[in-house]
Amino acid sequence: MKIEDIRIEDALPVVFEHDRVRASEVWRSRLKIRRGERIVISAESGTGKSSLCAYLYGNRKDYLGKILFNGDDIRNFSIGEWQELRRRHLSYLPQELSLFPELTAMQNIELKNSLTGHVGRDRIEEWLQMLGIEARADFPVGKMSVGQQQRVGIIRALCQPFDFILLDEPVSHLDENNNRIAARLIAEEAERQGAGIIATSVGNHLLLEDAVTICL
Repeated sequence: MKIEDIRIEDALPVVFEHDRVRASEVWRSRLKIRRGERIVISAESGTGKSSLCAYLYGNRKDYLGKILFNGDDIRNFSIGEWQELRRRHLSYLPQELSLFPELTAMQNIELKNSLTGHVGRDRIEEWLQMLGIEARADFPVGKMSVGQQQRVGIIRALCQPFDFILLDEPVSHLDENNNRIAARLIAEEAERQGAGIIATSVGNHLLLEDAVTICL
């Protein structure tokens, strides 16, 4: 079953419980994001944007309120259910990227793609070329620049089925041209799958057309 919508209801990171955090469009509010929508979450540093992504991916539960997928509280999901969600319904690019530094760009990408065989080698090579890192395909990512690593991470995140893709500051180290190319690739793959996009930013927004910007 696909994730048709994500609802965030009266949520707030526990660490902010006793702070005077004003209600925003996400925290201490009610937000519904439907599959197919494109959302950019604009936030200042330290306001919980990375935490939100981790909550939606099930990596953390230290929040108040509720987060619901199709009306079901995600706190109640089993390990097996989360495994299936992460394999076929949720793709996630964390801010720290979580690449294996000793592996090459292609090895990092193929490791993810091997889980579902979602895309062919020719598609991966096309994406590498479009993002200008085809010459770094067999280069260890630990020796690449942060901007190059971000482009590897974006390609890797596209190498699986998903209903929603979560992108935490995905283009913070990209110039405008590579930002637009990355945004186009993400949007095209999301549209192909009928998926939603949730991207966070502290300034350098992912340049998605028709995206709705909300404040954290």
